[in-house]
Amino acid sequence: MGTSPTLGQDSDRWAPGYREWPPDPGVRHAIACLWVAVTAPDAGASVAAVMPDGCTDLIWQYGRGAFVAGPDTGPAPAEMAPGTILIGARFRPGAGGPALGWPLADLRDQRIDLADLQPRLSERLPAELTPDDALMTVVTLSAELVASAPPDMLVVTATRLLGSRQACVADVGAALAVSERQLRRRFDVAVGYGPKTMQRILRFRRVLDQMAAAPRGDDLAGLALRTGYADQAHLTRETTRLAGLPPAALARSLASRP
Repeated sequence: MGTSPTLGQDSDRWAPGYREWPPDPGVRHAIACLWVAVTAPDAGASVAAVMPDGCTDLIWQYGRGAFVAGPDTGPAPAEMAPGTILIGARFRPGAGGPALGWPLADLRDQRIDLADLQPRLSERLPAELTPDDALMTVVTLSAELVASAPPDMLVVTATRLLGSRQACVADVGAALAVSERQLRRRFDVAVGYGPKTMQRILRFRRVLDQMAAAPRGDDLAGLALRTGYADQAHLTRETTRLAGLPPAALARSLASRP
């Protein structure tokens, strides 16, 4: 299960930088992307900006082995030492908890070795694998996991509804014929936090999309209104909480990325 990744040629697959690509079509309902991040052996240490996206990642690191990046509710800067090689599969909201067989609320804002969660799975991704072998194993294993334990479709549907600017959690629960308490419980297991937090993160991701399309960041009041915030002050509070930067600084940071 799983197909050979098409991330360029073997000769440039492990060039320094971050790259991602779509998984096999049969698992795209559950896996958002596969990715690699490489730091050159002669590069200085760096810090990668990781911001909440509602997802959970299964990651293999050369020399360390496999670990899970739990769902983030704030900025999670990742130190990238020289020579770091990371390979990941990113599970969509609602897919990570079932696939990993663990309630994601326990992993919120944490990085946990796979051996502590699923020892038998970690044996398939030992630290001493070559990057090529690790990449193929991550592709295959992530596809197997979502095939054997599909996403929680109630959570998937609720997440889609919460993406609307007009949605409120009570209305989403009513539309799906579940109580807010039950909806929260399902989200805690499958996503790692409740629907209100998910709604905040989805709105924040709209900001990032808008900034990527128009990175100048000089019309913050307009950006706030377009993405569903009450006003510019509300936007500023939320980007500071979720990204660690006010919106103007966040826009500059995104514009400076290669």
